[in-house]
Amino acid sequence: MFLPESTIDSVPQYANVSASANDSAIVSSCKSSFPLLVSQPKLVYFDSAATTQKPQEVIDALQDFYETANANPHRGVYALSVSATNAYAAARETVAEFLGARNEEIVFVRNATEGINLVMHSWAQQHVKQGDTILLTEMEHHSNLVPWQVVAKEKGARLDFIPLTPEGLLDMNVARSLLMKKPVLLALTHVSNVLGSINPVKQLVQLAHTVGAKVLLDACQSVAHMPVNVQEFGVDFMVFSGHKIYGPTGSGVVYIKKELHAELVPFLFGGDMIQEVHWHDSSFAAMPYLLEAGTPPVAEAVGLARAIDFVRALGWDWIQTHEQELMITCLNGLRAMPQVKILGTTTPAMRSGLIAFNLGDMHAHDVASVLDDAGVCIRSGHHCCMPLHEKLGIAASCRVSFGVYNSREDIVAFLNALTKACEVFKLEQ
Repeated sequence: MFLPESTIDSVPQYANVSASANDSAIVSSCKSSFPLLVSQPKLVYFDSAATTQKPQEVIDALQDFYETANANPHRGVYALSVSATNAYAAARETVAEFLGARNEEIVFVRNATEGINLVMHSWAQQHVKQGDTILLTEMEHHSNLVPWQVVAKEKGARLDFIPLTPEGLLDMNVARSLLMKKPVLLALTHVSNVLGSINPVKQLVQLAHTVGAKVLLDACQSVAHMPVNVQEFGVDFMVFSGHKIYGPTGSGVVYIKKELHAELVPFLFGGDMIQEVHWHDSSFAAMPYLLEAGTPPVAEAVGLARAIDFVRALGWDWIQTHEQELMITCLNGLRAMPQVKILGTTTPAMRSGLIAFNLGDMHAHDVASVLDDAGVCIRSGHHCCMPLHEKLGIAASCRVSFGVYNSREDIVAFLNALTKACEVFKLEQ
């Protein structure tokens, strides 16, 4: 599953990097929107797959809410509470429009992990029965694996996994065979946070629905990098974390198809999901409030909505073209280093803007530490994908991941730092 010495040649090697004047101007303007990067101009931040930096307008949205509209929504008739209620509703509308969903199909949570657990408790616990199968893939993040392990053990169900091809893509022939066994649920990532592989979601959803399976999509690694339209994909559930799309931490979204709302039970019980409460009985609110117990994350939702506006203003055409060029340029530079082993597909169109790799036999943490000394931030470890790393026969890997604020100059700095790491570790050039 390592990238061979071929294929990726459509962008010049990093030694000859020269971005177009227009692209450089957009990146420079974009980068100036991020206070942390402005305050540390020499910093190369290549860990956007873990969390993105936050633009000033998102920071301002959080501050503005707390300074001008902070109150508990849905609880008061006074003007300030009404303002908070309206801000929260407007944020939900922004998210719904962004995803091609209805407002009542959008549930705010703290992150995608909570979102998957919500689906597990509110839907799967009621519909997974003894002898059923839950189908996953071999590239899933722990957050889209462990909850299904719990359900399978509690219900006497089993887990099956769509395997990977040697290139790091899903084996669609085996996927078809496994789907013919009629799993109750297919839960998969849109983009692997290790391999960068973009999965054929629309095709898999069509196959799953043919046999009556529901589909949950983890869109954490795609929602900031490409259009994610729930109507086009046809998924039943979808989750993402706001902090991966330039929004605040503590913000996340669960999409649940309206046709499934009657099948849901509450995840948590208490304020805001209540319709009526009596001494010995209660009735509950309709969706989405059914699954939003307690004081909601209003400021975080407002910040997330502003982050979505930021992304939409840049436009998918520019974002995808820019990040694809960064990814291909970086792949070319890494491929020119014989000490580097790259994980993932050789086809640029089939991968998103992240690259996992290893440098010789050096531990990923040691490599990341040397790069940190050079002002380059990369991820190291198993990236919450221990089973995938075990399958690859490695304990850990390094990972670079790109955002809209990254430039080709950042790639030059990274590759130069990696060359220096080779010298530090006395690896042959």
